[in-house]
Amino acid sequence: MPDEVVPNGAAPPPNEPTKTKGMPNKMSLKLSHLPSKKDIKVVYPRTPSSIDPNNPPWPAFRGYHTYSFAYATMGHRLPTILGKAIDDVIETLNQESEEDRVKDLVECMERMDKLKVDLESHAKLRPVIDDGEADVALWNKEIAKFFQGKDFMNAPWLFAEAYKYRRLRECFSVSKHWRHYDVFFRQKCDTFSRSGDAVFELSTRFIEPFKHKEGMSDTEKLEAERLMFMELTQVCLWGNSTDLSLLINMTEEQIKALQSTGGENLAATEKNILGNDMARLWEVVNGLRTNTGGRVDFVLDNAGFELYCDCVYADFLIQSGLAKQVRFHGKRYPWFVSDVTKKDWNWLLNSMVYGHLFPKVSDAEMESLRRLGLRWKEYEKEGKWVYEQHPFWCTGYTYWDLHSEAPDLFLHLSKSDLVIFKGDLNHRKLTYDCAAPPSTEFDIAIGPMASAAGAPRVCSMRTIKSDVVVGLGPEGDALADKLEKEEPGWKISGKYAVVLLSEGRPGEKVRFA
Repeated sequence: MPDEVVPNGAAPPPNEPTKTKGMPNKMSLKLSHLPSKKDIKVVYPRTPSSIDPNNPPWPAFRGYHTYSFAYATMGHRLPTILGKAIDDVIETLNQESEEDRVKDLVECMERMDKLKVDLESHAKLRPVIDDGEADVALWNKEIAKFFQGKDFMNAPWLFAEAYKYRRLRECFSVSKHWRHYDVFFRQKCDTFSRSGDAVFELSTRFIEPFKHKEGMSDTEKLEAERLMFMELTQVCLWGNSTDLSLLINMTEEQIKALQSTGGENLAATEKNILGNDMARLWEVVNGLRTNTGGRVDFVLDNAGFELYCDCVYADFLIQSGLAKQVRFHGKRYPWFVSDVTKKDWNWLLNSMVYGHLFPKVSDAEMESLRRLGLRWKEYEKEGKWVYEQHPFWCTGYTYWDLHSEAPDLFLHLSKSDLVIFKGDLNHRKLTYDCAAPPSTEFDIAIGPMASAAGAPRVCSMRTIKSDVVVGLGPEGDALADKLEKEEPGWKISGKYAVVLLSEGRPGEKVRFA
């Protein structure tokens, strides 16, 4: 191409360098008259058609993100938890005498050792072995569709962490004698046995069924119920603080401090509920007596003390007439260290009635616990309390996929008047565990669990112990930034909490594509 000629020997225009023959044009870009750059924050999620388990609505947390709790979990916490699980198996092995059982357990340990190596070496995610569990097809479909070639560190943290616990289940489920072995059971029992102060604080208060004082007006009775409900909601909420996957080396004194249920402590901690829909929750629950059938569902989190608090809360709902039936949803097998299984449920109630976990307490205190346990077992016999364990709860899917991957469970929950999701893991699954702005509305963050036809009212009670935080209101982004500067690590401390409510679309006909 010929060189450009400047007509009549005129000088080049301002800011345009003279070209030299054989040299590229290195024109500099002048942006001095343009507006200054702005900090850009993602406001809206991906479009529904582009959302899948490897591409959440907002960016996923992944194990290689050094700034996130995912990095600490995948790199340190999970290998530590697995190491303690192996120690538990060794303790059991040393107590066994039958050769067939010993050899079988040794093979379980060898599979655990292989899992630990895979975890520490960031191995690729292989399909789950068909061990007869009802969730195998769900797991392997998700791996095949979305995680081909992904490993423990570059798959989304939520899926990779859940996959680790499914592989741990596989270590025992393919065995002959140890299919139902729980490597975390000793830890769960021990932690509850060290929770005596808080346990008896509640049992001595609730030994007698709730009833109003004589001579109270209807208005006074309603206010008394409201105050009791608000206080017990906090007890139920902060009971979530004792999560064994986080409190691996906690002392007894530290556990007591976390579990304090006294009035002064609850008043002091209410200010730490950053997203607080408790007043709206009361209006919903108060309406159950007159407007609906009064069924409340709890999607459970931790065994031991948190489950005990959940039961105290559910007991009040039944006694006060706010609910006619409570359904508890637990896990089919050991999950995320301290999640509730049917064995944990039975152990708690039977330990309360028959156990000797607290040898240093008074006879009166033990009697209060025994009578509380007897009342709860009676609820089970009468069908007022029902324990359930659907396979979907132990999959890698979030609850955005509950409608499509477990339509029977979605239909079942749609018949509930209120579904309370307890704890951090359930909250992560509700919100797709991704980097949504803290100001994101809860209804938006939980997607189909709020927007699908027939979606039930959903409440998330969660002490904040991981990166995802939503539902903090219009000023939520600024509040989160302020906390980040003043209290680094506030998202994983368990000091802060949310009680968030979605009205859902109850009563509408559930539809499936």
